[in-house]
Amino acid sequence: MEHLFLNVLNVVLPVLICAGAGYVLALTKTPFDNKVIGAIVSRVGYPTLIISHLSATKIAVGTFLDVMAAAVLAIAGFGVLGFAALKVMRLPARAFLTPLMHGNVGNIGLPITLLALGDAGMAYTMAFVVVVLVSIFTVGMWIPAKEFSPRKLATSPIIYAVVLSLVLMASGYSLPQPVAKSFDILGGLSIPLMLLTLGHTLASLRVNRLGRAVMLTALHLVMAVAIASGLVWAFGFTGAERGAVILCCLMPSSVATYLFIDQHVPEYGPDVAGFILVSTLTTIIALPLALSYWI
Repeated sequence: MEHLFLNVLNVVLPVLICAGAGYVLALTKTPFDNKVIGAIVSRVGYPTLIISHLSATKIAVGTFLDVMAAAVLAIAGFGVLGFAALKVMRLPARAFLTPLMHGNVGNIGLPITLLALGDAGMAYTMAFVVVVLVSIFTVGMWIPAKEFSPRKLATSPIIYAVVLSLVLMASGYSLPQPVAKSFDILGGLSIPLMLLTLGHTLASLRVNRLGRAVMLTALHLVMAVAIASGLVWAFGFTGAERGAVILCCLMPSSVATYLFIDQHVPEYGPDVAGFILVSTLTTIIALPLALSYWI
């Protein structure tokens, strides 16, 4: 048991330390522009990280597409179950549905699966990340804003990075060495910047109504276990892809969704911030348990 605990700690602790560094930056009021860093990660870091890892990792294209399909079903499942639960709880779906639907698979999921499952696990997690990111910046924006803007989808660099990666994976071709090394360097920016941004953002969130945050976190965990179990059974996932899907479903609410809530329904901003904070802290317990007894 002690050996198992140390292995889990070795996976979770580096993530917490890196996020803690971002938290300290916020407490010490060190200049840190979330919007600039977010733009760099989403337009440069994520696309190059996806291409560099997927093009160099030997995984089955069919399984990768299955994980993408599972991610779509997971978001839909969180959406349907979350909408029904919010109706019962008499909470506005416009404010709470987006954070219930989208997990923080980028900031926490990528480093966790890399440490726990290796490059293959991270590659399958990227399939999940792609779907979640596209959903956050389309559906995740449309729900609180009450608007439909497909232009965001068509102009996303992540979409084209995935297409190029799938072509390279299916054809067996690789990028020219100078380009591949450049993408490795640029993609290496993503995980550290994501974790610093996570810690910095959590330090600056305004928290309100802790009881509601705990209730929403418990609801999210129950839905995550049910959805992950269903997806693993339905697709017959095993090995690294099974672990990646389970971990991605268990991720806490995405910090990125708070920005849209604060912009379009600011009266519920503190409630959503509390949910994000509590669900993120809950991963300290949930992830070790999942890694020890489920994955």
